[in-house]
Amino acid sequence: MNISYNQLKNYISPLPQVDELCEILTSLGLEVGGYETYESIKGGLQGLVIGEVLTCQKHPDADKLSVTTVNIGTTILPIVCGAPNVAKGQKVVVATVGTTLYSGETSFQIKKSKIRGEVSEGMICAEDEIGIGTSHDGIIVLPDETQIGTPAKDYYQAETDFVIEVDITANRTDAVSHFGVARDLYAYFKHRNTNISLTRPSVEKFAVTNTHLTIPVEIQTPEACKRYTGVTISGIEIKPSPEWLQNRLKAIGLNPINNIVDVTNFVMRELGQPLHAFDADQITDKKVVVKTVKSNTEFVTLDNISRKLTDKDLMICNNNEAMCIAGVFGGAKSGVSQVTKNIFLESAYFDPIYVRKTSKHHGLQTDASFRFERGADPEITIYALKRAALLIQEVAGGYISSEIQDIYPEKIAPNRVELKFAHADRLIGKKIGHDIIKSILQSLEIQIVSESETSLILDVPRYRADVTREADVIEDILRIYGYNNVETPQAVRSTLAYSPKPDEYKTRNRVSEFLSAQGFSEAMSNSLTKGSYYSEGETFKTDESVKILNPLSSDLDVLRQTLLFNALEAVKRNLNYKTSDIAFYEFGHTYQRKNSTNSLVSGYTEEHRLAVVLSGNRNPINWISHENPTNFFLLKSKIDRIFELLNFQASDFQVTESEKDVYNYGLTYTFKNTVFAEFGAISNTYLSKFDIGQEVFYADLNWSDILANYNKSIRYKDISNFPKVRRDLALLLDDSIKFSDIQRIAFKTEKSLLREVSVFDVFRDKKLGENKKSYAVSFILQDDDKTLTDKQIDKIMSKLTTNFKAELNADLR
Repeated sequence: MNISYNQLKNYISPLPQVDELCEILTSLGLEVGGYETYESIKGGLQGLVIGEVLTCQKHPDADKLSVTTVNIGTTILPIVCGAPNVAKGQKVVVATVGTTLYSGETSFQIKKSKIRGEVSEGMICAEDEIGIGTSHDGIIVLPDETQIGTPAKDYYQAETDFVIEVDITANRTDAVSHFGVARDLYAYFKHRNTNISLTRPSVEKFAVTNTHLTIPVEIQTPEACKRYTGVTISGIEIKPSPEWLQNRLKAIGLNPINNIVDVTNFVMRELGQPLHAFDADQITDKKVVVKTVKSNTEFVTLDNISRKLTDKDLMICNNNEAMCIAGVFGGAKSGVSQVTKNIFLESAYFDPIYVRKTSKHHGLQTDASFRFERGADPEITIYALKRAALLIQEVAGGYISSEIQDIYPEKIAPNRVELKFAHADRLIGKKIGHDIIKSILQSLEIQIVSESETSLILDVPRYRADVTREADVIEDILRIYGYNNVETPQAVRSTLAYSPKPDEYKTRNRVSEFLSAQGFSEAMSNSLTKGSYYSEGETFKTDESVKILNPLSSDLDVLRQTLLFNALEAVKRNLNYKTSDIAFYEFGHTYQRKNSTNSLVSGYTEEHRLAVVLSGNRNPINWISHENPTNFFLLKSKIDRIFELLNFQASDFQVTESEKDVYNYGLTYTFKNTVFAEFGAISNTYLSKFDIGQEVFYADLNWSDILANYNKSIRYKDISNFPKVRRDLALLLDDSIKFSDIQRIAFKTEKSLLREVSVFDVFRDKKLGENKKSYAVSFILQDDDKTLTDKQIDKIMSKLTTNFKAELNADLR
C-alpha cells in the first residue's frame, strides 16, 4: 500500500523526516519496502521563475527569432526567443541557466549560448516545455498582476511528495489507510512522551438541506450486512477533480476518474472505509434493498462483463433488480456517469465471510473487497459518509437531500480480552511496568474496563478485527514499546537445531557457490502461482495442478508444477526495470496431482528442482566489451559442469532432443531411465505470454533424483604418461542425423581407448546433395599403459568408418 507523506501530515503533526519515519513504521510492524519522490509536474518546476519582457526586437540574422531582455526580479537576462507571440510587457515563465526541462522520458539542460551571434541566457517557455499542458503554439503569457521573481513552482502550486510503500500484513486492516497509519504513529510517539497531535478531519459542517430525495433502506439478510448507512446528494455536477485531489490520488498510484468516484477512492484511502456512489435516478421506486438473489441470476458489472450470481452473493438492489455486488464491485447500470445529477452514497459494514466467498468465486479482487473481507470498522460508517458528502459538495456542488439512513439491527460489541501481567512479561521476555502497559493500551485506544493486581479486562476497538486474544494484545504492546528495547538474554534456553541430512545441504551449497561464482544470482519465488499458466500448452496439465481451497487471489490459486513460470515472471520484471542481461538460478519445490482421487492427503507428489536461467548478453556492453549474446551452448556448458561437480560423467547420460512444447529446441539428459535435466531455448509462444522480446535459455534439473543417485565418493586416477592421439573424419550425412548418433556409435565401437568425440565443423551446400550435410568430427584416443601404434589407430578408425556407413549411411569426404 502506498502512503503519501504530505497527506499523513494532515493527521499527525509534527512528522519526522521521511527516512526516520520509514524506520519507525518498520519497527511498528508496518514494514516499509521503500519510498520514492512524487512530483505533480516532473522536475517540480525547479529553476523556473516568473519574469517580465522588458524589450523585444527582431533578431538581425533570423526572421523567426526575437532578441529580448527579461527581468526575473534578481537580474535582467538576454534571451533569444523563437515564439511568434512574444512581446514587450508580457509576464512569462523563464527557465534560467542550469534548469533541467523534461519531455517524456528525455530531458535537457538550459545552457548559456549564442544563437546566430546573439547571447541567450535562458529560455521563455511554452506549456508543453514545462509539463503543465500540451500546447506549443507560443509561450505562456501570464496575467499582468503576476509578481516578478515568483518561483514557478509556487505560482503553479507544483507539489512534491514522498510516497512510502508499506507492506501491510493480511491481519492489519486497521492500517490500510492514512489515518490508520497515523494512529499507530501517534501511539508510538505518545509512549515516548513526544509532543504530538492526532487530528481527524472535521465533519461538523455536514448539514441536511432538505429531505426531497429520501431513499429508504431495507436489509433482508442481516447476517451478511451488519450495518448499512446512506444519504442522498442532489444537484451535483460530474467533472474532473480539482488539482489537489488528482495529485493526492496520482501520488499513491490511483488514476483520477471523475470528482465523485475520486472522492470515494480518496476517503477509502484516507479512512479505510469503502464507499459506493449510485446514480439515484437509476434506483427504481427509490428504495434500496440489501439481499441475496437466486442462483444463476445474470448481472453485468462495471467492467461490462455478465456474471452468473450465486444465492450466497450479497447484492444491493432496488425493487426490480440488483445494482451492485455488495462490498465487491458495482453494476454497469447504476454507477455514476457524465449525466448523473443526484447520487445515493453508501457506507456499510458487510460480513467478511460473505465478501470473501463472493470475491473468490467471481475472481474480483478490489480495494473494497480487500478491506471488507478482512474486517472493516462498523463504527466509522457514518463518519466516513459525512466526510465524503462534504468533499463531494466541495468538488461537485449539490446539497444534502435526505437524512442519513442508518440500519444497524444489532450493535457489534467490541472484543473483550483479559490480559494477565505475568503472561505479558513471559511473552515479551522482559518485565514491563504496569503503568507503562496501561499507558500504551490507552494510546492504542484499547479501553480498560477493569483492573486488578494481576490482570486487566480490556475492550478492543472494533477497527482492530485482528486483536481477539491475549497474545494479540501483548503483541500490540510490544510493537509500541519497541522490539529493540527488549534486551537479548545471555543464556540460550532452547534446543539447538539439528540438520538430519547435512550432505544434501553441502551438495546444494557446492552447486550454489559454483553458479554464483559464474555470475548467477540466486532467486527465491513463491510456491503459489496462477492456475491459468497451466491451461494452455501440452507439457503441463490443468488437472495435475494442486489447487488451493481458499486462495488469496486468482494469481495465487495453485501450487506450481514447475519453476519455469516463476523464472519467466522474474525475467519480465528485470526487463521492465531495464535489466536485460539476466543470469539466475533457483532451488525450489514443485507439486503435482498424479491421479483424480478426491482425497486431500494422497495422490500428490513433491519434487525438489533446480532452475537455471540465462538471457541477454554474457557481459555488460562497454567500450571494450561488445555485444556477446548468451546462447544454448553457454547454458549447456554450465549444466555439464554441474554434473561434473557431482561426479557424473558425460557417458552416464543418454542425450536426446527435448520434445516438450516449452522449448524451441533443447536437450534431455536421462540417467537410468530417469530424466535428470532438460534445457533449451524457451519457445516463442511462452515468451509472448509474458511479453518477453528476447531469447531466454532455461534448464530444469530434477534435484531430488540427482541427490538420490550421485556418487558421493571422490573418483580420481593418475594422469597418463602416454600421449593422446587425434584423428579427424569428414562425414557426409543425411540432414536428419544428429551428432548424438555419431557419438553413440563411436563409443559403442571402441569402449576402451576412445576418450572424446567432438564436432568442430558443420558444412551445408547444394553441391553435397539434397538434404545432405558434412560433419567434421574429431576422435581422441589414448592408452593408459602404452603408446598407441599406427596399426592400432588405423584399425579403430576403420571400424568407426565401417559402422558409420552401416548404421548412418555415412560416406567419407
